[in-house]
Amino acid sequence: TEEVDAIIDKHGGTITAEIQGKIDCCVKLSGMPDLTLTFVNARIFDDVSFHPCVRLKRWESERLLSFVPPDGNFRLFSYHVSSQSVVAIPLYVRHNISFREVGGGRLDITVGPKQTMGRVVENVTLDMAMHKSVMNCNLSVTQGKHSFDPVTKVLTWEIGRIDPSKLPNIRGNLSLQSGATVPDSNPVINVQFQISQMAISGLKVNRL
Repeated sequence: TEEVDAIIDKHGGTITAEIQGKIDCCVKLSGMPDLTLTFVNARIFDDVSFHPCVRLKRWESERLLSFVPPDGNFRLFSYHVSSQSVVAIPLYVRHNISFREVGGGRLDITVGPKQTMGRVVENVTLDMAMHKSVMNCNLSVTQGKHSFDPVTKVLTWEIGRIDPSKLPNIRGNLSLQSGATVPDSNPVINVQFQISQMAISGLKVNRL
């Protein structure tokens, strides 16, 4: 399981990206099996943390995992990959948010998949913490549902699964408090998503 934490600029370029990964196992083998797990590209790891069953010397000398696993569920190891070796983020967000002194603000956001190797992007949610002068949002969506909390000023758009043939879009007007100063910066868009059966780091198992 991998989690990517990235900052993307408004043109879609990746400023920073870090991956936290973990390999969880469920072992149901009789006796005391001695296992060896190798990766195609074990050099991508920047930092690793192993279960006590892993023989550290073999990892340090040969970059392979040699271990006698415990029974049942356990975390074999967790790892960290920094931005130097990160592949492209598998989702893009096209956004146009503007504020004016007269008429409030406009918001137009489209989300779509990018380099997902045919995998489906699921459980997509966008959160935007609006400026405190934003009183209300009058928006329409082509997919999912949206809500705006007038107390916390957070706009949430729950999209779900992305259909590449009909990209999700949210657009509409933002009402500003009368007499309030126009926000001088756009809100940060936090995007959460899941893709099953895909390692964003490019990590591949060679053999077990």
